[in-house]
Amino acid sequence: MFKTLREDIRTVFNRDPAARSVMEILFCYPGLHSLWGYRVAHFFWRHKLYFLGRWTSHITRFFTGIEIHPGAKIGKRFFIDHGMGVVIGETAEIGDDVLMYQGVVLGGTSLEKHKRHPTIGNKVVIGAAAIILGPITVGDDARVGANSVVVNPVPPGATVVGIPGRIVEDRRETIFNLGHGRLPDPINDALKAIIDHQDNLEKRLKELEKKPHKSDPIT
Repeated sequence: MFKTLREDIRTVFNRDPAARSVMEILFCYPGLHSLWGYRVAHFFWRHKLYFLGRWTSHITRFFTGIEIHPGAKIGKRFFIDHGMGVVIGETAEIGDDVLMYQGVVLGGTSLEKHKRHPTIGNKVVIGAAAIILGPITVGDDARVGANSVVVNPVPPGATVVGIPGRIVEDRRETIFNLGHGRLPDPINDALKAIIDHQDNLEKRLKELEKKPHKSDPIT
């Protein structure tokens, strides 16, 4: 248990440059508190103590603003930065070394009691307020941009942005930092392409207007 706690603290130091001391991490990081509360709730859930699991999850949500269903499966070195408003559904699965920001939702799209929440691969970064819906898979090393709504599977190494989420970059190298200001903007790129095309047409029209017109032949 102490080995796991030390790993949790190291994870915060590695992921958050604002972390200054162990005491600060122990008492001032709701993302870490929600993870510890989840582990207790998940223990109850695995032993079929469902009410205790949900009650523990509810209490953790009250103190942290983060809702993690005790039935979810979460891997090692998971870190929620800031965390307020995060919701992780019952059948969600999260791999190792995942970084998640505030307001993220791993939601379901069905009322049937089967796999209905996303599966998140290893070393995935999910930006603030991103929503991932349904039993889809987000591959290893993928990035989901802030405020994106993802309803289709994301291949490993891809970057997804927009509503609905679209793949705007495909890469293979591992990355932990989600540079929100450097993410491509497909809508802006499309608008820029239209404006550039319009400018070219206007230039060609002006050039044609400057040329002398030949009189029509007499018939």
